Amino acid sequence: MSKTEYRIVSGEESEIHDEPHIEGRRLTVRFVHDRVEGRGLDPGTVADRHDLDVADVYQALAYYHDHPEEMSKVERRRREAIEQHEDELVDPEDVES
Repeated sequence: MSKTEYRIVSGEESEIHDEPHIEGRRLTVRFVHDRVEGRGLDPGTVADRHDLDVADVYQALAYYHDHPEEMSKVERRRREAIEQHEDELVDPEDVES
């Protein structure tokens, strides 16, 4: 069985992101997955909109599905960061003028 060569960089190997992304780009695997499988966009459309090869889109999707534990951790960290940020937000009505 041949090994798939991804142009995907994991978060541990990157200075750009703390999650897997397309090498040399700021586009994450999660972002590509959300556009194609979450929003139902055609992979070619996603590639055109973000100046990617369509192969990069398919590699990101393959990586997402080939690494379910890693992607679950990414999703969990993202949710936790959002929740923490929401807890830190100040209600404008609580601020004195």
